[in-house]
Amino acid sequence: MKSLKKIRIALAIIFFIPIFLYLIDFTGKLPFHLHGLLHIQWIPALLTLNLIIIGVLFLLSLFFGRIYCSTICPLGVFQDVTARKSRFFAKKNKKKFRYEYVKPQNILRYSILALTVLLFIFGSSFLLVQLDPYSIFGRMISQIFRPLLIWGNNGLATILSGMGNYSVYKVEQNTFVPLAFGITLFFFLLIGLMAWFRGRLFCNTVCPVGTSLGLLSKISLFRISIKESSCNQCGACEKSCKSQCIDSHAMTVDQSRCVSCYNCLTVCKKSSMKYEFGYKKQNSTVQETPSNNGRRTFLLTSGAVVATLAVAKANTVTAKNDATLTRTPIMPPGAGTADHFNTKCTGCQLCVDKCPMQVLRPAVLQYGISGIMQPHLDFSTHVFCSYDCNICSTVCPTSALKSLPLNEKKLVQIGVAKFRKDKCIVSVDETDCGACSEHCPTQAVHMIDYKDGLTIPEVTESICIGCGACESICPAKPYAAIYVEGAKTQILANKPPEAQKFNKKVDDFGF
Repeated sequence: MKSLKKIRIALAIIFFIPIFLYLIDFTGKLPFHLHGLLHIQWIPALLTLNLIIIGVLFLLSLFFGRIYCSTICPLGVFQDVTARKSRFFAKKNKKKFRYEYVKPQNILRYSILALTVLLFIFGSSFLLVQLDPYSIFGRMISQIFRPLLIWGNNGLATILSGMGNYSVYKVEQNTFVPLAFGITLFFFLLIGLMAWFRGRLFCNTVCPVGTSLGLLSKISLFRISIKESSCNQCGACEKSCKSQCIDSHAMTVDQSRCVSCYNCLTVCKKSSMKYEFGYKKQNSTVQETPSNNGRRTFLLTSGAVVATLAVAKANTVTAKNDATLTRTPIMPPGAGTADHFNTKCTGCQLCVDKCPMQVLRPAVLQYGISGIMQPHLDFSTHVFCSYDCNICSTVCPTSALKSLPLNEKKLVQIGVAKFRKDKCIVSVDETDCGACSEHCPTQAVHMIDYKDGLTIPEVTESICIGCGACESICPAKPYAAIYVEGAKTQILANKPPEAQKFNKKVDDFGF
């Protein structure tokens, strides 16, 4: 039995370290296919209706309880690490194990779950985005740890370059958004403090995934139980339980909050703590709850979740871009429709981190309150969506972005360029330009005759894909003379008439 804890820790390390390293990697040196590990989280699996992963996770929970929370969920492992580290800072007069049983906050936990489901049904994914444990962990890496690592890297590069060593190079950090950082920092501190002082308090009172799995763990086949005949009520199991779900005096275990960490099995000197088949007759005790009510609650909640996934839609709104225009936010390629994207996206920031152009940013109010932290394209720092890149749609674990072959992505119209003649330097300063046309990969922006030998931009909207190359390069100040208006429904643009000329064979000199 005591070996179960070692196995659980080994599995947690196997899942956690690759996920952590992949999310924090800013060099792109780790294998790209590691993003597949992120598809095995509960919320991404449910949103994609991946029946294989859902089935595997369901069976794991049905057999072993909340094993997902203690081995697969990266936020759960983060809390375990934090709780363990807190022991090293405990005062010497304190005992090594300091937890004690507390009654479950059922009204709070089930209210949060119900509100999350109801809001999702009625078109708002705000709570789902903010409380999905995998996405919270992704944002913690993206908005806190990754920027710190990049800034540290850049500082080291500066020091080494001053010594004539150029083995470390600077990396741009353009994805920092103050509000996104503030929200992420709040959750980081909240969860960190909860884990430091109360172990798995967040999982058992706030996290909707944990609450849902708690309903399933009530009917799991294998459970932690206490053998009354040999238990001397020493309290070691209770003090080691980071879920605070073991009442050593009553000799009961709250199965809905137990995360199957197996700490209690290793500290019981009488071997009274058992992990065994939960339905056989025995002289052991688990918390007494009506099994029929537990099954009924689980089935009703599961039905609500499935119904939610089938009918949920999200609302979108426009947001201010500059003092002279209000633009529709620009969704990443593969989003399809605004309803689909805002419903499916959990704001995990994976696409933001992996975008090589750093054109994706976590949203503030571009999509409205329910879309805070979801990604949108921002060309304000002179970056644009690369014509030859489809990474964001490839790594998305929730199918908020449809995986697009590169040849299809090149035609997806994520927006349309809009030209403002009154701001163009050709019109205002009567000087030659044409930068927007030179950088347009489809020649949707092209130059036409203006006056006095000058040419001025014109946009053919049917072949524009909204990549932002024109906006990012426009020299007009303070606001660009050409900007991209986002598409609420992404369609395929027409193929540029002259596109075939780029396919002709050239010699080694490029002529």
